[in-house]
Amino acid sequence: MPILVPLAEGFEEIEAIAVIDLLRRGGVEVVTATPGKNPVTGSHRIPVTADTILGHSTRFSGIVLPGGGLGTENLKNDSRIIDLVRVIHNESGLTAAICAAPSVLAAAGIMKGIRFTCYPGYENEIKGHGGIHTGDPVVKDGHIITGKGAGCAVQFALALLEELKGPETARSIKEQIMTP
Repeated sequence: MPILVPLAEGFEEIEAIAVIDLLRRGGVEVVTATPGKNPVTGSHRIPVTADTILGHSTRFSGIVLPGGGLGTENLKNDSRIIDLVRVIHNESGLTAAICAAPSVLAAAGIMKGIRFTCYPGYENEIKGHGGIHTGDPVVKDGHIITGKGAGCAVQFALALLEELKGPETARSIKEQIMTP
């Protein structure tokens, strides 16, 4: 089953594209879907065409939520996204978010007792749902992975790749893109 990367209006482009690109390079099937209409405009006015429009019946083995203030609010206010987060989490699928988007995981009620990181300013909201803030660039706790922000997008994507395809694949992609 594929990994879903939902693209809502106002998403953070670097966080979404880095994840999509590196996971696909590593052989992970990724589906981008918009809860609205195509193309989707990111937080820096870059239009991106999602693979599909978000439906109710598609099954995914994981979900990765890009941040961006408006994008995060749009994800958080979409009951389909909240439901998908809960279902994927309850099935022990990869549940990941970066920047402001860990607040969507909190809104879905899955952060109690979970160590996380996020963009500064969102930590109190997530702690209010029982999360344990670390402030690290990337945090893995069980099958939940969170990232701090756009500057950590490659490190975040490599952590996702390691979780999904193993350390050798992540290491290989890291070498291919020549990141330290």
